Amino acid sequence: MSVEFKKYVQEPMLTHDEWLTVSGIADQLHEHLNRPSVLEAITSANQPRVSSADIQATFLDFAKGLGFESEKTGLFVDLDLAVRPDYFLRVGQTGILLEVERGKTTINNMDFLDFWKCHLCPGANYLFLLVPKALRQNETMRPRNEFQTVDRRLAKFFVEGNYTNVRGLCLFGY
Repeated sequence: MSVEFKKYVQEPMLTHDEWLTVSGIADQLHEHLNRPSVLEAITSANQPRVSSADIQATFLDFAKGLGFESEKTGLFVDLDLAVRPDYFLRVGQTGILLEVERGKTTINNMDFLDFWKCHLCPGANYLFLLVPKALRQNETMRPRNEFQTVDRRLAKFFVEGNYTNVRGLCLFGY
């Protein structure tokens, strides 16, 4: 097993320094997530009735080492919204929201909620989204590939004519 990884960026940003920096950070995270000890911890945590916080715990120290701040507050204060990201990293004049989903990824459209948060966030134009490749809500359920579903849904926002304030998306499937 390995963590799958896809990147999407708006065409005008493809060679921009901002995207190259964000993309480099995503590459570092992806490499870390694919270390055998981290993969083992993620697999152990990705079980029925386990929360996304358990997945987050498998790489939290590394994310903090990259500069991500846990549950950064104040990003949406001017919008009067009671939302916050799992993690945030300032990158130049913008930033990255890092969101980790598990059980409610597509059932409750949490992938869309995370994208919407990034779209509205005045301090971030990039989204790192971690979702399960094999989601089981209970022991008898056949696993659903949330990564594949989220990829198909969110890729549409990176087709010219569908652009939002989210300039780039890095999708990780654990």
